[in-house]
Amino acid sequence: MEIEPSRQQTTVPASVGGGTFPVGGLSPLSEAIWREKTPTEFVGDVSARLTWQDLTVMVTMGDGETQNVLEGLTGYAEPGTLTALMGPSGSGKSTMLDALASRLAANAFLSGTVLLNGRKTKLSFGTAAYVTQDDNLIGTLTVRETIWYSARVRLPDKMLRSEKLALVERTIIEMGLQDCADTVIGNWHLRGISGGEKRRVSIALEILMRPRLLFLDEPTSGLDSASAFFVTQTLRALSRDGRTVIASIHQPSSEVFELFDRLYLLSSGKTVYFGQASEAYEATGFPCPALRNPSDHFLRCVNSDFDKVRATLKGSMKLRFEASDDPLEKITTTEAIRLLVDYYHTSDYYYNAKAKVEEISQYKGTILDSGGSQASFLLQTYTLTKRSFINMSRDFGYYWLRLLIYILVTVCIGTIYWNVGTSYSAILARGSCASFVFGFVTFMSIGGFPSFVEDMKVFQRERLNGHYGVAAFVIANTLAATPFLIIITFISGTICYFMVGLHPGFTHYLFFVLCLYASVTVVESLMMAIASIVPNFLMGIIIGAGIQGIFMLVSGFFRLPNDIPKPFWRYPMSYISFHFWALQGQYQNDLRGLMFDSQGSAFKIPGEYVLENVFQINLHRSKWINLSVILSMIIIYRIIFFIMIKTNEDVTPWVRGYIARRRMKQKNGTQNTTVAPDGLTQSPSLRNYIATRTNGAPRW
Repeated sequence: MEIEPSRQQTTVPASVGGGTFPVGGLSPLSEAIWREKTPTEFVGDVSARLTWQDLTVMVTMGDGETQNVLEGLTGYAEPGTLTALMGPSGSGKSTMLDALASRLAANAFLSGTVLLNGRKTKLSFGTAAYVTQDDNLIGTLTVRETIWYSARVRLPDKMLRSEKLALVERTIIEMGLQDCADTVIGNWHLRGISGGEKRRVSIALEILMRPRLLFLDEPTSGLDSASAFFVTQTLRALSRDGRTVIASIHQPSSEVFELFDRLYLLSSGKTVYFGQASEAYEATGFPCPALRNPSDHFLRCVNSDFDKVRATLKGSMKLRFEASDDPLEKITTTEAIRLLVDYYHTSDYYYNAKAKVEEISQYKGTILDSGGSQASFLLQTYTLTKRSFINMSRDFGYYWLRLLIYILVTVCIGTIYWNVGTSYSAILARGSCASFVFGFVTFMSIGGFPSFVEDMKVFQRERLNGHYGVAAFVIANTLAATPFLIIITFISGTICYFMVGLHPGFTHYLFFVLCLYASVTVVESLMMAIASIVPNFLMGIIIGAGIQGIFMLVSGFFRLPNDIPKPFWRYPMSYISFHFWALQGQYQNDLRGLMFDSQGSAFKIPGEYVLENVFQINLHRSKWINLSVILSMIIIYRIIFFIMIKTNEDVTPWVRGYIARRRMKQKNGTQNTTVAPDGLTQSPSLRNYIATRTNGAPRW
């Protein structure tokens, strides 16, 4: 059985000659999307024909050595076809996919020619889509919600809601997701859809903008045979709708292999075979024996690791050599690879591929550029805020678990410091209570770091595919988290305030909970900044805990402010620590205006005296100024969060590329070692990868 989607063909008036040009494979909705960003003076065939000739990728190692990952690859991909890139692990499949999609790492340099519809051009968002191997999805959303929110942040504002919904429903049907459309994706505490369905959701998100060229990195990895077959059948159906589909496949089953139109077989970065998948049985020179999976046979022919396995087994005397008619048993795999590479470059398959590349390269087709997301900044921010809010409210581990822990901890604080009073011993008790609340209670906010990391994974996937800008994400994340942080701090703060019996009065209570809210939000902002540069949640928690520990040391409780060593620790560290400002403000808020019993005397000790002489608090600075400093830190850390993301996108890849080029030049002792790559060959940064808007304004 094969899933065949309905084909639609629309005609667009041409500006020259008064004729019409067919827009092959575009539905009316898709045509509306393209028309929004495309000049009407010429719209011809928008199919994607991709060619690559003498494609070579060289990477620089840490010591300046260079290594060719791909060598002299030539091939093409046409509309209506599914092309599979196959090869053993380390053969260069993913690198080849990244090279064709303009996603090479900063230390990789490409030479050769890559043309789209006969032109050297950036593969912009909307024209080409890339589905990564990892399914980074929001686990609390349903399949329909996931696709709907993705549509909202990318489709034009002018597009009617009914049209957007129709496009979402059509995409769900196209990917065969009807049965699980209202099922959650699933996470650590929610059981959701299967691995194959997740993979199809990932593909659905990228075909929303109806790209004509689709790249997929091992779409069947980690799936069982039935799921892998369904995913590949879906990709075949997408290609039959006029799209050009290129996918790297690791080790497909025989049923999956039969669905490929063309096969590009790699070994150690060299071409072993390129042509019709159905003709690969004899073309490799080592015919596939009966009752053997063809993909297993091909990979057996080109995987040199088999030589190491045989040598190891032979050395351990665990392998019995028996007579066999298999020609691969008579020579080493390394020799077989060399024979296959040499044979291919003298075969008709190679010359036919070169001739076809030359023919396609002469065709100058239209390249429709949708410019990535077409939604306005305000719509993107609103949609992302709503999506994040729903995710946070449904994910028990995001805030609800922390709320329970905060309530438990503050109840413990309240019972230990119950009705602390104004006795002489209450002076230090109040100070230690405030220190614990604004030190260790806020410290628990680092427990949300794993959720932040998952958010960043989703963001990086969507950002790399041009769904929205960094500013919209940062603002939306801040707005969505605010209600939950208010609930957590006001509930736990209220419990603590009245059980301990802190300074009575509404303004004192309001200051306490506001200061607690500001402190917790600062920690959240700090951990988000860390999550943007540290993808591992364990390392992130360790780093965050270390920073928090240092800030607590200079807060003015463990060592009084005037006793903290002034170089570095007092200036600037204590002023950078939000704990310092929180304690300065809370000590004033709680002790000022109170009278404490003295030890062995009838005299009362004013709270102001305690503040100046015991805790060394500056009474000339208002507690509200201390609070405003903490609130300003929230903005500063969010700006740092934004800068960190932009640095990772732009500066870090450029620096790595610069270092790689310098090392390569130093190693080879010449300033002209590397050839400056053209157009598609450069991979400096995400910013340069992201397509510029039609009006020339970059997407921030």
